[in-house]
Amino acid sequence: MSRIVDAFPRSVKTLDPVFITMSDGVTLAATIWLPEDAEADPVPAILELIPYRRRDGTVFRDMKMHPYVAGHGFACVRVDIRGSGDSEGVLADEYTEREQRDAEDIIAWLAAQSWCTGAVGMTGISWGGFNALQVAARRPPALKAVIALCCSDERYADDVHYFGGNLLTEDGMWSSFMLGMNALPPDPQIVGVRWRDMWRERLEAISCWSETWLRHQRRDAYWTFGSVAEDFSAIDIPVYAISGWDDTYFNAVPRLMQGLKGPKKGLIGPWSHAYPFLGAPGPAIHYLKEAIRWWRHWLVGEDTGIMEEPSYTVLIKDPHRPAHFYPEHPGQWVGEPGWPTPSVEMQRLYLNANGLAIEPTNGPVMRLKSPVTAGRDCGRYGGYGGEVPDMAGDQRREDGLGLCFETAELENDLVLLGAAAVDLELASDRPQATIIARLCEVWPDGVSTLITWGALNLSQRESREVPTPLVPGETVRARFELNHCGRRLARGNRLRLVLSNQHWPVLWPAPEMPTFTIASGVSALILPVRTAQPGDGDIAFEPAEISPPVAATELRETHDSRIVTIDAGKRQETLTLDSDYGRQRLEDRGIETWSAVRDIMAITEDDPLSARLETGWTLGFKSGECDAEATSRVTLKSTATQFHLQWRIEAREKNETIFTREGEAWIDRDHL
Repeated sequence: MSRIVDAFPRSVKTLDPVFITMSDGVTLAATIWLPEDAEADPVPAILELIPYRRRDGTVFRDMKMHPYVAGHGFACVRVDIRGSGDSEGVLADEYTEREQRDAEDIIAWLAAQSWCTGAVGMTGISWGGFNALQVAARRPPALKAVIALCCSDERYADDVHYFGGNLLTEDGMWSSFMLGMNALPPDPQIVGVRWRDMWRERLEAISCWSETWLRHQRRDAYWTFGSVAEDFSAIDIPVYAISGWDDTYFNAVPRLMQGLKGPKKGLIGPWSHAYPFLGAPGPAIHYLKEAIRWWRHWLVGEDTGIMEEPSYTVLIKDPHRPAHFYPEHPGQWVGEPGWPTPSVEMQRLYLNANGLAIEPTNGPVMRLKSPVTAGRDCGRYGGYGGEVPDMAGDQRREDGLGLCFETAELENDLVLLGAAAVDLELASDRPQATIIARLCEVWPDGVSTLITWGALNLSQRESREVPTPLVPGETVRARFELNHCGRRLARGNRLRLVLSNQHWPVLWPAPEMPTFTIASGVSALILPVRTAQPGDGDIAFEPAEISPPVAATELRETHDSRIVTIDAGKRQETLTLDSDYGRQRLEDRGIETWSAVRDIMAITEDDPLSARLETGWTLGFKSGECDAEATSRVTLKSTATQFHLQWRIEAREKNETIFTREGEAWIDRDHL
């Protein structure tokens, strides 16, 4: 539980709304928290630019964070991206050129304010982390430092659209959410009588973004735009990259640590997709103190000592039994001087027919053909915190659906830090196929805990830009990394590598069910093994502190469920995820807000073409004369040669439908 603090070194005032005019005349809406005496004693500004509705969406976390930082000598500026919240214009896609130009305009405006010193920082989690890095690469003169949380430097390979060259079902879920968000109106309390005209403009421009994303199934110019990994040298200001092991985006932290040439820090804790002061699984930390130290160092010029501390700090998680939800991940914080680090050495283990071993041995040819239902118990693609049951459960069923290679019982604890890799020689009887690798810790009673996993669309074994289909029966070599991990395995347990060629419902299945042949003693697992270092365990973070949260009354309770249904007669397996985020009334602004989502993923045994995703959101907003609700639905199916996308959006005012739009697209499969 975070400690609430309501007195700060400098008294804070709130400016809302503040309208900032862009270079093309469009005005964006902002909330600014800053010291009351900032006109007499100017402060640096910190920008967060995201589309999630600052007054009724992110306000639940914003109020816990921005006033706290402002009270320590900064102006915290939360801006609605154009076309979202109370900002004018239309939001057409994520991470656009227009969005980045708007950020440059905002930064220049902030630097010119009489209450600002002229120094600006940029921060954000998820979307806000992405655009903080993207804008840093554009080098606006007033932008001096960045904190980027839970985001990626590589939009194709490491976001919610594609993974290892495979389509993620998360793509459709994400587009369904944004379809609903884009159908909500601005607040009439802020924009006045023109709120209906602004709402109508948004509705008339609305589309399902998955159609765009599905038309770019390989790493092309669409994805390289906004991927700062294309040119790390473009970023010449200090960057603090932060994520959590139960999030989607932690791989970017070590990549940024390795690729950026300027001042940098990295932090990976136990958390899912949340700020570390709200982190779940815990322990949450006093992230706001760390952020203030960073900003004071780079925006004020004060030596806070933060750059003398370890450059890369991670939590090495303790061994744990599997669960779909963890309240906490015990472990040990360790610090490294950078990444890569000399404390990690790569250890090669061969995939022999009788297990993992340092020396290769000949043996029989092994065959692999996983059922299309393999992957069910591997959790969601990344976690979203709270008590949502989306983590991986016991892997014993999954392990039985693949090829298993394991060590003998560990004679000592084994600590892994970094990205394991598999170096494979295999042949497939189908031209299109995916290989999945999972690392698990196996307990003496047989329970199997997922540590990390990775996947590769074998058509992209040589290039993400130019796929090459497999020649059936021809042996190919493929090497790919698994997701980074920081994990201690317990003495007496075993390490298990499992190979499979299905990972539903996280990855969309290939058109046919392939069979692989793998020779014994040729392929290998490469492990990042960390040796203990002096100072391990000396790092400790203070318990989290927050500013007072927004006053809210719960009108409907939250609820989460994960239900697997097996219809033996139809040989169909269905996973249904329900999250009701409740209904709240914000007492200080007379707003009610509510939302819920249902994701359904179904597949029939032995039929990859039966895969079906149906995802839909309901989002509501009530303020003044506005009583609006939007309902989205996105459905994805496929044939052997095409994806079939269908979508629908309905907007209602006072329970009466005022707008509907439907869309349908058949999109050729491109080596997927």
